[in-house]
Amino acid sequence: MWLLSRYDDVLVVIKDSERFSNVYVGKIPWTPKWMRPYYQHILVRDPPDHTRLRALVGKAFTARMVEDLRERIEILCDQLLTAAAAKSQMDLVSEYALAIPLTIIADLLSIPKGERRKFAAWTNKLAASSSGTLPDILKSLPSAWMFLRYFRNLTESHRTFQRDDLLSALIRAEEAGDKLSEDELLGMVMLLLIAGYETTVNLIATGTLVLLENPEQREFFQNNPDGIDTAVEELLRYTSPADVASPRVARVDVTVGSKTIRRGDIILLFLGSANRDASRFPDPDTLDLARQPNKHLAFGAGAHFCVGATLARLEGKVALTKLFRRFPDLRLAVPSESLRWRRGLAFRGLRRLPVLT
Repeated sequence: MWLLSRYDDVLVVIKDSERFSNVYVGKIPWTPKWMRPYYQHILVRDPPDHTRLRALVGKAFTARMVEDLRERIEILCDQLLTAAAAKSQMDLVSEYALAIPLTIIADLLSIPKGERRKFAAWTNKLAASSSGTLPDILKSLPSAWMFLRYFRNLTESHRTFQRDDLLSALIRAEEAGDKLSEDELLGMVMLLLIAGYETTVNLIATGTLVLLENPEQREFFQNNPDGIDTAVEELLRYTSPADVASPRVARVDVTVGSKTIRRGDIILLFLGSANRDASRFPDPDTLDLARQPNKHLAFGAGAHFCVGATLARLEGKVALTKLFRRFPDLRLAVPSESLRWRRGLAFRGLRRLPVLT
C-alpha cells in the first residue's frame, strides 16, 4: 500500500510504514443513512456545494466573533492554572489543554456545562475510528449515533428558542436565499466540535511537550513574548496536530510515479509528512521558533483551509503564553518515552501529559 501527501496541490507519494500498515485504502464503503451528516460538511464537499456552505458558515463564524473571545479565553486559562497551582502535579491534557477549546466551543454552541465532558469521550472514539481498523470503526458507532441524536435535539431547541450563539447564527445564516439543510447543519456542528477543539488540544499539549524537550527553544519562547505568532506557527508545523487531511476521492485514473490511482480510490493526504518536507523547510526535523518563512499546512490550504484556524491560533497563543508565564519551571513528571499517543490517523495527540508545576 502507498500513502499520499499533498503540498501546494502536488501529490507526494511516500512508502508505507508499520504505523499505517492497516489503513483502509480503496473504494468508499457503504454507510448507513443515519450517518449522512458526517459526509455533509465543507471538508468533504466540492464546488458548488462547498462554495455555498463556506459562504453560509463564514457569515456566522467571523474573525470579529473570534477576537471577541480573547478575554474569555484568558480568564479561563487563568482559572485552570490557578487550580493547577494548588497541587504540585497535573495532567496537562485533561486539566488544561482539553478544557480550554472544549469550554469555548461548548459556550459558542450553548451546550449545558453538565453535558460537556461526554463530548470528549464521544470524539475520542470518533477520532480513533480514523485508524481504519474494523474494531475501532465498530466501537465508534454508538458514539456517532449519540452525538447526532444529541445535536438533533439541540438544534430543534434552538429553532424554537433563538439564542445569541454560533448554533443559532448557523441556523439563521442565509446566502442568496439558501440555507443549511438539517444534515448540513449537523455536519457543520460535528466538524466544529470535533475538528474545532481536537486540533487545539493537540497544539497546546504536544506544543508543551516539544518545548520541554527542547530547552533552548523553550528559553527563546519564554524570553520573546513578541514572537508568539511566529513561535505558534512553528509549533503547528512541527507537531502537525491534525496529521491527516480529510480523504480525497480520485475522479479519474491518474499515475503518480509508478503508482496508478484508480477512479473512486480514497487518497490519504498526510499533512505531517508535508510539514517535514526538506525541499520546503530547511532542517525540517529541527524545532525553530524563529523560522521564517513558514508556509506550513497544519490547517490545510486553498478552498478547504480550516474555517476554525483563527480560533485555534488564538487559543494556542493564549494558553501557551500563560502556561509558561505562570509555571516558568514546568517539567515532565514522567520520562517522555513513557508517554502514550492516542489511536487514529486524523489527529496526533497525547493521551496524558503529567507535568510538575
